[in-house]
Amino acid sequence: MIIEKLPGTDARLYMLVAPLVMSVPVIRQNNNYPFKTSRKHLWFVALDRDSVVGFMPVERKTAGAYIDNYYAAGDSPELLMELIGAAVAEFAPELPLSAMVHVRHADIFKACGFSPVKNWKLYVKMEYGDNEQFQKQRV
Repeated sequence: MIIEKLPGTDARLYMLVAPLVMSVPVIRQNNNYPFKTSRKHLWFVALDRDSVVGFMPVERKTAGAYIDNYYAAGDSPELLMELIGAAVAEFAPELPLSAMVHVRHADIFKACGFSPVKNWKLYVKMEYGDNEQFQKQRV
């Protein structure tokens, strides 16, 4: 498996993820919430023998980088950990990194260094590492 990084408006990104982001079962797995992208997004797309098995878009915001609306085939913990690791390696050294995580994946994100900030019925907002300390270092 390889993880490819693609800008949020790249033609190859659309070609790779369109069949998944328009798939009813995948949208259901995302609690019926549509996937979105923009020039501010960087996507990590997991490929296994030229088939997309997962993706994780990360949006650059003024307060840091934000993971939301990701997908891993079969809810694979190993695949999620690979995608999370790629996002952390790309963004955490320079920016605070937060994520809106499905409750069923919270333990996987915790194992990758994220901590819960706020809990809802279906989601948990999480932050990577000690974002408060990160903010103090940047000032």
